[in-house]
Amino acid sequence: MYVRSDKKLIATVGVNNLAIIESDDAILISSKDRIQDVKKIVERLKADDRSEAERHRKVYRPWGAYDSIDSGPRFQVKRITVKPGAKLSLQKHYHRAEHWVVVKGTALVTKGDKEILLTENQSIYIPIGEIHRLENPGKFDLELIEVQSGSYLGEEDIVRLEDSYGRS
Repeated sequence: MYVRSDKKLIATVGVNNLAIIESDDAILISSKDRIQDVKKIVERLKADDRSEAERHRKVYRPWGAYDSIDSGPRFQVKRITVKPGAKLSLQKHYHRAEHWVVVKGTALVTKGDKEILLTENQSIYIPIGEIHRLENPGKFDLELIEVQSGSYLGEEDIVRLEDSYGRS
């Protein structure tokens, strides 16, 4: 028996020879002698055009990571972590607005031609089309909750105007 979980408690009763693996994205339950067949599951997910085959809930970037917590037809909620000294690209969006709430650390926000320092429990609204950037000027991880709303919420709506990591 092999059981691994990133967050959730997994309890078993009366089972043998299983591998049970839980992550934020999925739960895999397999006979231990068939665990190598996971690639067949991925092939099936791709054939069925399932997003799980290509996208993960937690996405790592040079500046930190984001975790897609929840989404619906016109909204998406992400937990964003920015490493100390790191910053996201100077950007804007044509189809979505964003609300940011700092839950840990300090954020330096560029909004239009202003720079605003936010600390824990403070928030800011970024309207559609507003040029903006998020930075972590601190020595510890910055964590915030981002609520996106609008007609299109995909990553392709990011218009990068300036980027420290060579992305366009």
